[in-house]
Amino acid sequence: MSALTLNQMAEAACALNGPLFADLPGDLAVSFEFFPPKTPAMQDSLWQAVETLVPLAPRFFSVTYGAGGSTRERTHATVARIVGETPVPAAAHLTCVNATAAELDAIADDYWAAGVRHIVALRGDPPGGDAGFQPVPGGYASAAELVAALKRRHDFEISVSCYPETHPEAASAQADLDALKAKIDAGASRAISQFFFEPDSFFRFRDRVAAAGLTVELVPGILPVSNFANLRKMAQSCGTHLPDWMGRLFDGLDDKPAARQLVAATVAAEMARRLYAGGVRHFHFYTLNRAELSYAICHLLGVRPAEQVIR
Repeated sequence: MSALTLNQMAEAACALNGPLFADLPGDLAVSFEFFPPKTPAMQDSLWQAVETLVPLAPRFFSVTYGAGGSTRERTHATVARIVGETPVPAAAHLTCVNATAAELDAIADDYWAAGVRHIVALRGDPPGGDAGFQPVPGGYASAAELVAALKRRHDFEISVSCYPETHPEAASAQADLDALKAKIDAGASRAISQFFFEPDSFFRFRDRVAAAGLTVELVPGILPVSNFANLRKMAQSCGTHLPDWMGRLFDGLDDKPAARQLVAATVAAEMARRLYAGGVRHFHFYTLNRAELSYAICHLLGVRPAEQVIR
């Protein structure tokens, strides 16, 4: 049988099968990440996104922490508002960059006092484009050290990061896996992945984690792409592979934002659906403080506001 005939049969099977997204049982958990706003207008945009996503009953909203602690106060204010004004638990990002152990302990105490019970603990990127991370005198040298300190301080739920395609600073994939193990051993219960665009990258990583005997919840980080030029820069900095087909899909859409959003939603939703087929039941969305794409993908995956769920 020719390759052409085989391809035609495969395409026919796809066309004749039921709709890819119809009738999913709504058995997913989702969470959403925001960054702290810099201006009043950005604050309004962020809060509109929060209000749009609250009805989906996410497991948590996380709020990032700027390089070198540059958004410390704004992160705290955003997290505190989520805790005070929504029913959704808030997870505050915390990094080791430009802070002593005593300073980070005090920040952890402030979060606990504010009702925050979940920390996303990260080593953090070197500030100002430095070649490598160096802790400040008296600071924590790794995310594992930060996790251990947080667990000693309070009984936080702690999420950490993981890298399906290996952290760009890791000496090897095994060294990267060893770093994840250290974070789990220190008390982390969940690892949220760096964004990626090929489901097999996540599945291969999940297999390696299981083979290493690590028992931790692995949550894929989903980045709906609305600006492909910016994505190229982000992917290069974090070692994420961009498939050639992505460039072809977004080609010619630079001045067509509405069409670009439709393509972005389609790409992310299809990847999420394949991850779902592979057993994934929790997705973490990098929202970039906008709700539309994440909400649409959740809808396709069967995640609906509680009053819309039909049993």
